[in-house]
Amino acid sequence: MNNAAPAPARPRGRPRGNPPTRESIVSAARSLFLELGYRRTTLRAVARAAGVDPALIAYHFGSKKGLFADVMQFQCAQALTVDAVLDGDRTTLPDRLIDAVTDLWEDADFRRLTAEGDEAAEAIRGYLERELLARLVEFLGGRDATARATAVVTILGGLVYTRYLNPLPTPAALTPSEVRHILVPSLRAALAPRPRIAATTRTGHRGSLTFAGDPAQP
Repeated sequence: MNNAAPAPARPRGRPRGNPPTRESIVSAARSLFLELGYRRTTLRAVARAAGVDPALIAYHFGSKKGLFADVMQFQCAQALTVDAVLDGDRTTLPDRLIDAVTDLWEDADFRRLTAEGDEAAEAIRGYLERELLARLVEFLGGRDATARATAVVTILGGLVYTRYLNPLPTPAALTPSEVRHILVPSLRAALAPRPRIAATTRTGHRGSLTFAGDPAQP
């Protein structure tokens, strides 16, 4: 009769110990994506550069596409630091938003990463939706925060598309200061509280126009 104790079951989930952080893997991947491009970079090569087992990359990121998305979002966060952009005088928020976007896209390394086509575009969309739009909604607050934040992100997304991703000659020829001069008024209008239209009365007539924050507003 074998009285040996059964071997303990292999634990599931995150490996124990002190594995390298996500940041170290993202840093190694960023260097390889810049050097080799998306298609020539392999997870094994990233694992070697980061000094980790490839399984750890799969655990953290799921796939090369997921890893690349994290690299792109890290690059976005480095330049377009939402906390820093939102902190400060609200009257100059449009200027800070434009400067953050142009600073990011004028960076040569970031432009090389965005040349990776669909993978880069998907990562940028994810950042604009989950980070910038969501944070703007929280920052603005109020009943029309989503509409205002959506208008802002739409303007910035249009800038990214027409100046960088699929450049049109006229927007692409502008300097960052010219971009700021042209788009700040539109951003200021997008950030402004929306007017509230009074509900239709029972007789079919509409009430007077009121504005969010109007003291006379019920």
